[in-house]
Amino acid sequence: PIHKNKSLVMVPMRENGKLLPGIEVGKKIKKIGMNSSDTGLIYFDEVRVPQRYRIGAEGQGFIYQMQQFQEERLWCAASTLQSLTNCIQWTVEWAQERKLFGSTLADQQWVQFKLAELKAEVESLRALTYQACEHYVAGEDVTEWATMAKLKAGRLNRTVPDTCLQFWGGMGFTWENKVSRMYRDGRLASIGGGADEVMLGILAKMMGIAKRPQK
Repeated sequence: PIHKNKSLVMVPMRENGKLLPGIEVGKKIKKIGMNSSDTGLIYFDEVRVPQRYRIGAEGQGFIYQMQQFQEERLWCAASTLQSLTNCIQWTVEWAQERKLFGSTLADQQWVQFKLAELKAEVESLRALTYQACEHYVAGEDVTEWATMAKLKAGRLNRTVPDTCLQFWGGMGFTWENKVSRMYRDGRLASIGGGADEVMLGILAKMMGIAKRPQK
């Protein structure tokens, strides 16, 4: 049957510090952000995997992956809340110190309104995420909730650092700036764990406005 032909396995890579036969580690990939998390290619050539390294039941790998996606997407939403809050707070503090034309950057109404708007957006994400987690803890299917939270988190991880970085001016374009790091690192949230377009597709199907694939 479709999707019943895949199993999850765990493959040990090394024994006594040496790579096992058939396993080759490729060069690390240089990314624009998330540099604390290594990304690279691993090659497997005729690697034997004993049955004891299988995770769960045979043929259930795809099902397990789809189930864990909901937890991953909830984690994505929850893990952005404090960092987005920090980004706004750092920018508020900077705006209150930055002097220009006889006043501070924070005295500009445009700056005040944009930062206030960002805070409202983050708190909306917090409420959505908390609600999704309550459903999850209650044992309910949270596909729709987790999908919406993941979509919103990914987009706010782009708009909040981008807007804040603009207020930092030239300082925001430096590598060491905390907001610029969020600008780089946060971009992954709209890609990893399911891209924004995948989230929209799932929601459209659950809303009944897009066709579901035939079983």
